[in-house]
Amino acid sequence: MRELSLDRLRTLLAVADLGSFAAAAEALHLAPPTVTLHVAELESRLDARLLLRGRAGVVPTSVGALLIERARRLLAEADDAVDAVRRQVAGQGGQVRVGASTGAIAHLLPQALAVLGRTHPGIDVQVAVLTSAETMARLATGALDIGLVALPQSPVAGLRVQRWRRDPVLAFLPAAWAAPARITPGWLAERPLILNDAGTRLSRQTAEWFAAAGQRPRPRIELNYNDAIKSLVAAGYGAALLPQEASAPQPDARITVRPLRPALWRELGLAHREGNNDGATREVLAVLAARSPA
Repeated sequence: MRELSLDRLRTLLAVADLGSFAAAAEALHLAPPTVTLHVAELESRLDARLLLRGRAGVVPTSVGALLIERARRLLAEADDAVDAVRRQVAGQGGQVRVGASTGAIAHLLPQALAVLGRTHPGIDVQVAVLTSAETMARLATGALDIGLVALPQSPVAGLRVQRWRRDPVLAFLPAAWAAPARITPGWLAERPLILNDAGTRLSRQTAEWFAAAGQRPRPRIELNYNDAIKSLVAAGYGAALLPQEASAPQPDARITVRPLRPALWRELGLAHREGNNDGATREVLAVLAARSPA
């Protein structure tokens, strides 16, 4: 049996609710023969009589009453779905999928989410913890709407990446260490290190920073969760190189933070698909862009 048409079901409900084909035709702005045809098509597809004409008007059969009950719920859900899509297209609601690293989620996204909660409470932001490479891959397949990614990124057809913010990478050291005012690759390479895992852009940046000075240290441990790294630094397990966002809280008193020589920066970009993003995605992008110090 072919699928049932929502328009035909809507016509059936109108006839049953108004009690006549003529009244339904007037309410739906259809010609009376069209209303009759819609009901006839439903009865033909179901091989069952749905409506009975009587002196008191049109009434549903038992089969018709069952279909009308289910159709009422189905049409209400369909209307809700259309309304939800329209709200998302207009930027009034809907779901926006964002990919970001743990550091961005912990210290950069919360402020933007707080603004969105006040200005666009109907928008539901779904956040996935991903590396920049994973984020770009999911954006390319349409599995994400927005990504916070480390720069630079290789061009990907259909995606746009705009510079978002630039934060200094600093040395986080156990406070018990006697550290110089500025930390060099040579000095740091002789100490135990806690670094980001090799799959991250920050890991490649720090490796290049050491390599430029002829150093290739091996870390004691590699992690991809900055707050866990800071906890290990506070415990005296080793030193780390991490970006310091202006919005991040002051580090533990057991941690000393020093600038690097030469300086190192972590740049982030906002990535999204080119073309006509829906209104909800545009609103989230606008709020994120407004939070950028870059």
